[in-house]
Amino acid sequence: MTLLDQKFSQLATDNAPGQEGRQAGIDLSGLLLGDRLLGAPVDFSHGDVDAFTPTPGSLEAFAGAVHSGGKRAYTEYRGDPEIRDDVAVKLARFTGTPISSAEGLIITPGTQGALFLALASTVSAGDKVAIVRPDYFANRKLVQFLGGEIVPVGLNYLGVQREAGLDLAGLKDAFQAGAKVFVFSNPNNPTGAVYSKEEIDAIAALAARYGATVVVDQLYARLKYSGVDYAHLCATDIDPANVITILGPSKTESLSGYRLGVAFGAPTIIGRMEKLQAIVSLRAAGYNQSALRTWFAEPYGWMTERIQLHEAIRNDLHSRFVSVEGICARLPQAGSYLFPRLPKLSITHQDFVRVLRHHASVSVTPGTEFSPLSSDSIRLNFSQEHSRALDAVDRIVELVERYRA
Repeated sequence: MTLLDQKFSQLATDNAPGQEGRQAGIDLSGLLLGDRLLGAPVDFSHGDVDAFTPTPGSLEAFAGAVHSGGKRAYTEYRGDPEIRDDVAVKLARFTGTPISSAEGLIITPGTQGALFLALASTVSAGDKVAIVRPDYFANRKLVQFLGGEIVPVGLNYLGVQREAGLDLAGLKDAFQAGAKVFVFSNPNNPTGAVYSKEEIDAIAALAARYGATVVVDQLYARLKYSGVDYAHLCATDIDPANVITILGPSKTESLSGYRLGVAFGAPTIIGRMEKLQAIVSLRAAGYNQSALRTWFAEPYGWMTERIQLHEAIRNDLHSRFVSVEGICARLPQAGSYLFPRLPKLSITHQDFVRVLRHHASVSVTPGTEFSPLSSDSIRLNFSQEHSRALDAVDRIVELVERYRA
């Protein structure tokens, strides 16, 4: 294998959302026990936009942009100025920090696009980058692809409930070891843990002390549950020149099909991101940008109802899992992810994920996508139709019992 082949093989996209169909030909002979489990197929690798439909008015906003023709088809690389102005006002109100729509904000093709641009604008070959374990799988893969050196920082998410459980001493050690960039998601993907204000303040203080740049993915910051407080890193005393915040309407608002993301913060880094976007994708799709008009402008009560529906599903799925001997799961504070740790099985957990897909019509994401230390865990996106999701978890539990060591 050439060095270039090795570089791309590390991206390992077979378990990415929507890719599970590529594994249809896997031989599972010798692994399956008993009859095939019946039930409606449920794909927990991503949210169901049929069960949770996109923001009202988004289609009309898109259609209006189409009818406007060239005005929206070819916007500035950063995005249409009027839409950036609108988004900057909304995000400033949401995060409690001033945002320059002209210098400090860019619209990207999804938050995934924003993450790539932000890391590519801050990480060079050989740079040390602090990364939480477990955390969003693209963080690790992008840093490796860019030639950065990962410095892992632990997250004791099962040992606490009112905070994320970040190993702050470990983060300090990472900065002392030379890490100049720290990337993390809040709420944490895959566990749904929310960083406490004390943890966020500590991150800001450490970044300031060591002159580090912090990239924080806050994709699920709006979908937080009863009694949970949320602290925005950009609203702390952190140097504005050293922080990039990523947000978008893909998940909570079910606008993933529009591929829209927003990054805001340090003007120098945003400027680099624009230059890179200009040669990678040119811009977020011009017509699609108009759907951002509906973001933070949903009908009264719409977001409250959406959160309540997700909270009900979260509660039922979590209760079902923790009722089973040997399964541990933290109750997510925000987002739509559940990350149960399974007991020891008679087959590998990787094979168990395959058996789930092909024997029970249930797709989940293996924990190794989020940390090499999480091979005994699986991630479920529970933004699904409630009864079907609960039925699918029953099938997962049945197979856990069948293959329990």
